[in-house]
Amino acid sequence: MSTMTEDPKAAGGRPETQVRIGQGVQGRRELLVKALWIAVWLVFLSSPIQDLTGGRHTTAGTVAGTIGLTVFVVAYLTLVFRQMGEPFAPRTVALLLGTLLVLAPALTYGLGTQWSGLFVYLSVACGATLPLRLAYWAIPGSAVVMYLVGLRWGVYSVDDNMLMVVLIGFAMVGVGQLVRTTIELRKARATVAQLAANEERLRLARDLHDLLGHSLSLITLKSELAGRMLPEHPDKAAQQVNDIEQVSRQALVDVREAVTGYRRPRLAVELAGTQVALTAAGVTAELPAEPDLAGVPEEAESALAWALREAVTNVVRHSGADRCAVRLTQRQTLDGPMLELAVEDDGSGTGNGGFGNGLTGLTERLEKAGGTLEAGRVKHGFRLVARVPVAPAGDVGSGA
Repeated sequence: MSTMTEDPKAAGGRPETQVRIGQGVQGRRELLVKALWIAVWLVFLSSPIQDLTGGRHTTAGTVAGTIGLTVFVVAYLTLVFRQMGEPFAPRTVALLLGTLLVLAPALTYGLGTQWSGLFVYLSVACGATLPLRLAYWAIPGSAVVMYLVGLRWGVYSVDDNMLMVVLIGFAMVGVGQLVRTTIELRKARATVAQLAANEERLRLARDLHDLLGHSLSLITLKSELAGRMLPEHPDKAAQQVNDIEQVSRQALVDVREAVTGYRRPRLAVELAGTQVALTAAGVTAELPAEPDLAGVPEEAESALAWALREAVTNVVRHSGADRCAVRLTQRQTLDGPMLELAVEDDGSGTGNGGFGNGLTGLTERLEKAGGTLEAGRVKHGFRLVARVPVAPAGDVGSGA
């Protein structure tokens, strides 16, 4: 399953275009995308900037407003931009939020209602950084403070700006919840992966103990017996050495069979990995239900699993597809009953007319299991069909 758990960015697939939620910025492109996403909301600064450049205030008032606006914007961008990745410590959040809380009413009170848009940023910051219980009070509180400051300039009614402060603030609460939930899901997924790896290590240790514990104990015992018999009973010592050789050969066979079993992919596991890989690549997946593998030899199942892995890898890396359908069907053919795996996407294909190394090796693997492979362009994409016999090759041949 290593192919399906690769970083989608490294694989060159579609996830490169996705912005990761709840993680720190990695790379220049992510920095640019997140900066643009935040910069769009700076539109509410147009009124304060026009007020500063309009010559309505004294020189001292213009300088104070410019400094105050600069500090406000820096504190806001620092707080919200960092909050999209790894949040600040609570003390730092409180300091930055307090800066916004002081500057928004002070600048609006001192310079006019053109500065009331700063309360939108205050509300957004509250929704993005505060716990839910505090945010539910802080956002309406921002609107109330905005109304009270407006009284200083003769504004006695609830206007659109106040409604915007409340609505955008609560919308940001939802975004903050999404970020927190995404972070928790990532941690949970990492924990599950770690537990699965630990369980696999324990199972491997258990199996190795069961396979080798008795054999190694017997080898040790017979080695000691052979050592004691060598001076006086060389014939008996030779028999013990012969027994040691037989036990060692059998232990080697057992270990090889166990390793082969670990390395053999399973179709059900590959289907689950297919769902994860396609979803991560932004491809809509249509997958069959739990496959019925009654009568399918292990070698044939393994060949189908390899076929599915290769097909999905090509879809994720090369096709540029938006949809991928996987179908598993039992068919009666002239060669006997066959299990057919079909993988079809609506992308541009692998980019070459013939089989690459992956499909060539896959063809050889399927032929060894008594199956066949077909792959090529169709009307709206690329299609791969792998077939294996439902019964072992000998039974199929006799039945034909």
